[in-house]
Amino acid sequence: MRTAIVAGRVFDGTRSLGPKTVVIADGLIESIGDDTPAGADVVEAPGATLLPGLIDAHVHTDTAGLRMALQFGVTTELEMQGANTARDRAHIAEDDTLADVRSAGFGLTPPGGHPEELFPKDFDPQRGGGRGGPGGRPGGPGGRPGGPGRRPGAPERVDPIVRAKVTTPEEAVEVVGRLARAGSDYIKFMVDDGSVEGHPGLPMLDQATLDAGVAEAHRLGMLTVAHALTIEATQMSIRAGIDGLAHLFMDRPHTPEIIDAIAQSGAFVVACVVLDASMMGITGSALADDPRVAGKLTPEWDSTLRSSFNHYPQGRLEDVLATVRALEAAGVDLLIGTDVSQPLPFLGGLAHGASVHQELQYFVDAGLAPTTALSAATAVTARRFGLADRGTIAVGRRADLLLVDGDPTTTIGDTLNVRDVWRRGVRQSAA
Repeated sequence: MRTAIVAGRVFDGTRSLGPKTVVIADGLIESIGDDTPAGADVVEAPGATLLPGLIDAHVHTDTAGLRMALQFGVTTELEMQGANTARDRAHIAEDDTLADVRSAGFGLTPPGGHPEELFPKDFDPQRGGGRGGPGGRPGGPGGRPGGPGRRPGAPERVDPIVRAKVTTPEEAVEVVGRLARAGSDYIKFMVDDGSVEGHPGLPMLDQATLDAGVAEAHRLGMLTVAHALTIEATQMSIRAGIDGLAHLFMDRPHTPEIIDAIAQSGAFVVACVVLDASMMGITGSALADDPRVAGKLTPEWDSTLRSSFNHYPQGRLEDVLATVRALEAAGVDLLIGTDVSQPLPFLGGLAHGASVHQELQYFVDAGLAPTTALSAATAVTARRFGLADRGTIAVGRRADLLLVDGDPTTTIGDTLNVRDVWRRGVRQSAA
């Protein structure tokens, strides 16, 4: 059965195409034009905008999180640390009620290093913890053949519990190899001394260990990303040759030197402004109050969204937004990500799917055009993570689509006017 979506406007991931009819069949986009095939199931949407499904480029997730994300038009989540999707990867790939997922598995970090400091000492492990730190349910990095950065052939079947604790270059090389064989889609490095989280002096990867791990990942053809919340950690990551930064630093205002270093390196930046805001004590209460969000939140997620990390109240959101603006002006690829994880108040200020829309708003608040923000959640992320089958509305691509009332290419808040979502061509009602 063909479905013809007759949209008032189509944003293809890069630019607006104007009013178009997008025909989907067998999970793929069959055509984009002005004609409606005979016998097609027609979705008339004259006042709506059709977008590629959104991609959250920084999460810690599980099947519940993936289901929640899809309600908000997020059709793919990129897991930056966690074990909760590993056992379910084959099921997730085929379950069109869930967002799709890619995963780093466990990020490389020293014993006692980040993210262990985030979890209260009395945290009950049975409640989960998608970051894979204390309380994280056991499991290892998921993966499947053909993921971005993967070598040809099926992933090696190994014990799924792959702990990525390293202190030396040799250990980094060994663990990167294990993660690659276990099916990680990309390799994550934790470069964090705990200063932003209120735990200065936290064990941290040194430059030699980071360099060795990144070099080995590149030797294996793997994409590399770094958790770096400070300028110093960002500089270390750039020196190591990292492909992307999974956070935007928040400890100081940017300088021309750090902007130039990132731009010259070619690294992308997953800004996670919503996470920086939460670290500063800014809650997501306004988002939780939005009627377009409230009806999709469980009581646990409502409470979590109204909370915050609040580890770095001395930070200035204005500085972070200015850095976003400077990076965009320098030609750096910026990606939309949130760092959302589990419905726990100490991981607060964030919610799967909903916070992507807040991040889009922050990009526009920083001075970026709405179309630039939308590209950061679609085509740019797909390109940088090697997701060649999604992120754009083009013939032959996956029919991962989001239909919203209004025009988010001019009014970014309209992305929350979710009308319909398609995952591999399967329609999910906004209700």
